[in-house]
Amino acid sequence: MLSIKNLSVSIERKKILQDISFDFKPGKTYAILGPNGSGKSTLASTLLGHPNFLLSRNAKITFQRKNIQSLSPNKRATLGLFLSFQTPLALPGVTIFDLLRLALEKKIDPVTLHKKIQEYAKELDIKEELLRRSLNDGFSGGEKKKMEALQAVLLAPQFALFDEVDTGVDVDALKKITQFLKKHLPKKTTRVFITHSAKLLQYVKPDHVLVMKEGRLVKTGSVILAKKIERFGFDVIPI
Repeated sequence: MLSIKNLSVSIERKKILQDISFDFKPGKTYAILGPNGSGKSTLASTLLGHPNFLLSRNAKITFQRKNIQSLSPNKRATLGLFLSFQTPLALPGVTIFDLLRLALEKKIDPVTLHKKIQEYAKELDIKEELLRRSLNDGFSGGEKKKMEALQAVLLAPQFALFDEVDTGVDVDALKKITQFLKKHLPKKTTRVFITHSAKLLQYVKPDHVLVMKEGRLVKTGSVILAKKIERFGFDVIPI
């Protein structure tokens, strides 16, 4: 599905990620754990093509066996990659319908799209008025994350990254969001949940857990690894 080889990343001559290699398989659920500042969000942004990050010469990122590291973010998105933001920005004058109508204009007609947005919004307990308002403008943390989940499901990506979907979200909303994603994302979609808290994993139940510290991928394992971290903290994982 998506393969990373020898990935080191710098910004303004400061190295953020160091020699990361990993293969993500189709249809699997992954959790990337690590303390704040460990490079988790940088990794996500790099995979989606953030222009400010400089990759090492021997780094290689392939998606469906195609080298994508020279592609722009919109081209990567067209191929089937998706990233939900840790702190989604407001889009003045652009509603959720405007955004998705443009993104899906060749895949779904506007009337059907509008019905789907309303249907999913109701399932996520998103207020009707938010569908008519500028996206994320004055939204609470939970409302923003619900909108990100709605977009993910309608875009139906092959590879979906969720960067701290649990931040600013209460327990009930988090449970609703994770259940919604599990129900509606295509079964073949690879799902990657980035967090610094192992509690999220109670809901997403990952097949594999990756641990990052100081820009390195230091440990991989099963959900048992996450339970160990939840009990003893990240200090039990050596660099």
